Amino acid sequence: MTNNLDTHAALCPTRTIDERLRAAGLRPTRQRVALGGLLFAKGDRHLTAEELHEEAVKVGVQVSLATVYNTLHQFTEAGMLRVLAVETAKTYFDTNTSDHHHFFIEGLNEVRDIETGDVEVGNLPAPPEGMEIAHVDVIIRLRRKS
Repeated sequence: MTNNLDTHAALCPTRTIDERLRAAGLRPTRQRVALGGLLFAKGDRHLTAEELHEEAVKVGVQVSLATVYNTLHQFTEAGMLRVLAVETAKTYFDTNTSDHHHFFIEGLNEVRDIETGDVEVGNLPAPPEGMEIAHVDVIIRLRRKS
């Protein structure tokens, strides 16, 4: 019998996912490989844990939502993903970890990248003593014109 965790990792070659996990300091378990295959097979994207769980279920990967959350947070801690706090109710995970900004389309709950260099942020406040600014996230909220 074929194991769904192994076969569906083929969406993104297993060797590549194994190597990415090891390079990030993570052990390539079947669940990490399967979820990583789903996550990274489609290029740069933004998705929630619920969306990844739904994708996994659709292709026959048997994994709990809690495991998806845990895996996404492990990938984030390892530097493979970036967390986007767009709304209070949902956390989006970005497979593009480079410095860039985002549009959020209200009503569609869709996140899109803003091309690098299109946004300039000025007049930032001085950080508290002993701190430095690590990154500035700009999220521009969009809605359809009335």
